Amino acid sequence: MNIMYKESLQKQFSDFCVKNSPKNMEVAIDYFTIFGGLDKKINLEIPLEECIEKYILKEYKYLRNFVSDITKGNEKLHALLSASALGDRRTNSSFKRLRMDFDDGMDIVDELRDLGVIKLERCVEDVYVSDKIYITSPFLRFWFAFISPVFKGIRDRKFEEFFSNYNNRKAEFTNLIFDQLSHEFVKKTFLDEKIYNIGRYWDDERDIDMVAKTKAGKTFVGSSRYVNKKLKKSELTKLKENCTQAHIKADTYLLFSKKGYSSELKALKSDSVQLFTCKHFKELI
Repeated sequence: MNIMYKESLQKQFSDFCVKNSPKNMEVAIDYFTIFGGLDKKINLEIPLEECIEKYILKEYKYLRNFVSDITKGNEKLHALLSASALGDRRTNSSFKRLRMDFDDGMDIVDELRDLGVIKLERCVEDVYVSDKIYITSPFLRFWFAFISPVFKGIRDRKFEEFFSNYNNRKAEFTNLIFDQLSHEFVKKTFLDEKIYNIGRYWDDERDIDMVAKTKAGKTFVGSSRYVNKKLKKSELTKLKENCTQAHIKADTYLLFSKKGYSSELKALKSDSVQLFTCKHFKELI
């Protein structure tokens, strides 16, 4: 068995879907958030929590060896990966969480980058903010967010603490993968726009999930929400406000939603306001 962490997220998602044949893209995203990059066939008919217990928790000792082969079993690397997976992903925040000075932290970051386990994301605008750590495999991100911090209990077949932590953070955790897949979708399907740069914007006051710039000088901005309700017009209003405050002039707004959109927001759909849902991610397969 392999952990695919050096492939693009789009390739990992495509391989996951081909191998496991999810019945729809919502199921694909839910399970890919946990098992993405793990080269193993998963029975997607089993409820997600049961899948986690069957394929990960009860296989902890076996999987631990694969993870340790990738990270060389280095506890400092594990600590930084967990700090990033559980936090806002900013380098400074992760170092602070570990009470680690910047230079020592960056040495570990560089080692993880050399191993191919992480990449650094920089804000797409020239703003003085910390870079963000991007763990290259959804499975590894899941492992260091929820498995590694409570490994003793999992090792001893006591899963209560794991499920408590996981259920408290599940929605937030899945939303980042949905956001990352939206980037992959735009890169794959907006080829006519000749996008040369796509990333995120963040500062101390706001975050914008997607900012993409084209060779023709156009700017696309996007928002991704993996929540169990339809997005309302207020989501677009908030995105526009964030762009104004960040001094980003947007030509087109791209919204990505798990459960669709209100009638009011649908009425605003146009070339400059484009709406997408999970089903559009079939293009990534």
